[in-house]
This record gives sequence, C-alpha cells and structure tokens, in this order.
Amino acid sequence: MTVHLNFRTIAFFLGVLIFSSSNLIASDALANAGFQKWIRDFEKTARKSGISKSTYRLAFKGVTSPDPRVLEKARFQPEFIQKTWHYLDTRVNERTIGNGKEMKRKWSRLLSRIEKSYGIDRHIILAIWSMETSYGAALEKPGRLHNVIRALATIAYADKRRRKFGRTQLIHAMRILQNGHVSREGLIGSWAGAMGHTQFIPSSYNTYAVDADGNGRKDIWNSIPDALATAANLLKRNGWRTGRTWGYEVKLPKSVTSKQNGKTRTLGQWQKLGVRRINGKPFPRPKEKAVLKLMSGRNGPAFLMLRNFYVLKRYNNADKYALGVGHLADRIAGYGPIQKKWPRKFQPLSDKEKKELQRLLSRLGLYDGEIDGDIGSGSRAAIKQMQKKFGMRPDGYDSKEFLRKLRRYRA
Repeated sequence: MTVHLNFRTIAFFLGVLIFSSSNLIASDALANAGFQKWIRDFEKTARKSGISKSTYRLAFKGVTSPDPRVLEKARFQPEFIQKTWHYLDTRVNERTIGNGKEMKRKWSRLLSRIEKSYGIDRHIILAIWSMETSYGAALEKPGRLHNVIRALATIAYADKRRRKFGRTQLIHAMRILQNGHVSREGLIGSWAGAMGHTQFIPSSYNTYAVDADGNGRKDIWNSIPDALATAANLLKRNGWRTGRTWGYEVKLPKSVTSKQNGKTRTLGQWQKLGVRRINGKPFPRPKEKAVLKLMSGRNGPAFLMLRNFYVLKRYNNADKYALGVGHLADRIAGYGPIQKKWPRKFQPLSDKEKKELQRLLSRLGLYDGEIDGDIGSGSRAAIKQMQKKFGMRPDGYDSKEFLRKLRRYRA
C-alpha cells in the first residue's frame, strides 16, 4: 500500500519527532544533572571514610553520567536464572577443560608455590580463573569492561536494590586508588565492580589481595601470580580444608526423597540410609558432615556437599557457581563427567558443533561475534530468531535438533 503525505502531514510528523527528541535530550540532561549532584554530595561520605580530596577528584574525573550498560546487566545474573545444566554446559566443556590443562602446564611452578603457601589444590584455582575470566581472555575484550568508579556510582545512585552495596564498594575502590596499587585508568572491572583475572569486588580485594610477584603492588589486573594467589588466600582464610574434596555425586535409594534436599547428616548416616557414591567407592571420612543437594530435582544428579563447597560459595554465593568450580576442577584433574544425566529435553552440542552453529548463523547475518564455541547472549539471540522461523520454541538452546534444521536451511 502506498501512502501519500501532504506538506502539513510531513510538518506534523517532523514536529512530533523534534518534540520527542528534545524531550529525550532534556530527560537525559536532567538525569545527568541529578547524577552529578549525587557525586558532589557523596564526597562528604567519602571524606569521612578516609578518602582524600585529591583521590576523590581523580576517581570521578570525567564521570558525568551513569553507565547505562550497568543497569541492563544487573537484570541478568546467570547463577540465579539459568537452569543448572545450562549453566554448566557453558562453563564446563571441552574448551574450558582443555584450556585448563594447558594453563596447568604453563603455570605449573606458580601453582606449586600456591599449593605450598595456601594449601589450595591447583585445579580449584584454575577452575576459578576459568569461571571468572576464561583464564584472562575476558580482560582482552574492552567492550565487556567498565570503569569501576562509574559502574559502582551508577549502582549507588540508580539501583535501589543494590544501593548500599554500590556505596560501600565505591569507598573501597577509591581506597585502592589511594593506596597506589593501580592507576585510575587501570581500575576496570565488571558491571558490579568485580576486578582482575579472578574478579574481586573492591572490599574483597582490600581484605585478601596478595603481592605474589614481589613488585610492591597487588596487581590482580596484570599479574597472574597476584591474581591466583589472591584467590587462594580468600579460600584459605575462609576455612578451606586442604587435601579434601568439595563433594560427591551420589546414587539415592528410593527411600530418600526430594524432601531430604538440603538436609545435613554425616556421610556415615547418609550411607546407613542407602546413599552411595556414584562410583561405588566408600566415603573416606564417615564422620564428616554433608548436605544433600538435588539441583535439578529428584530426576537429576544428586550430590553430598562438604565444607569446601561452602567455602567456594564465599567467592560467589550461588550453588551453581560452587558446583561449576568443583566439577571443572575435577575435569581438569582428569576425572570423568557427572554420571547421571541432567533432565534436559534435548541433546547438547559438542564444542566442534557449537562452532559450526556459530558459523552458520554468521553466514545468515544473524551473528557477528567470535567463532569460539562459547554460546553467549549474541549466539542465543540468533538461535531464538531462527527457532521462531523453524516453528520451534524460542528458548535459545543449542540443541542437535536445531543444528540439523540450520544445516538444511536455505535463506
């Protein structure tokens, strides 16, 4: 249908456009003015907390508006919205295991020193490094990084749920600047202020950071020794039990129902109820306390979680995170996968197939990211678009069924 517009109609729409644009500009200016006033007012709080005038001015130099990406990312936290198997698929796979084994060889001497000094198994440290920044690769993607001062100020100013967190961490971030461990330009991190190879929020940095390379600075951004030793220090000081595992995958008798999920008993007591390790071996320390975790219900894998599992949660307070670290550490060490199948309704792809999927989506002009087998938000958005075209449920999952349809598709 062709629409003919006369001069008055065009003038009307131009007027609406100009009026709308001017309103948006005015709205942005008002929001930025409010943010700038907040910055001026917050200086009193910072000064009372020991932050000097010069440090405060340096920290906020050039910061005039909130970071819009921060509030967008705050709404998406995979530990709390992804299903457990989905969370593990993207973090414990051929790529992360293979890279972990390579890093294990490359940093063997450093990892030996860390084990000796802190009593933390090297595979756990490697798994944390992988989970946090893909062994540092995420730090090489500037588009994913944020000015920590601006990010935390945005949270403190605009995020009602995290306002207290933002203010507290902002003070800690300025202390890092004041102590000279990193330049103002080098103070970069995630949307929530997590920094460096092993992603420490400012307060945790100030509590646990270590100068492992002996250069006088605690540089978790550029020094891998400092970053990995800092992670080990956190675990040690929070009660890591050297030489012990994080938990066991177990087989449940029918008498142990989902009502037992979250219950604590000794390993010996669980054994008397008929609970057995999935590999059939006995529990080495029957008096040790363990919590039953059914992370995908009674039909999924079952675990008895030990003290070290909860120490891992001091790093990130999510069961999925702690399980991801523990399981990835085991896989890097050479142990096998989780035995019982997760209750997913499709067959997942291999790393090679994931790369093929990304290439096919790229040829269709739907994906412009790296062909790396990492099925992130960009890949999932493209998958959803094609799932709709195929008449599939647009869940964004990289299934074998979807890949078969994509192979046959001709635009």
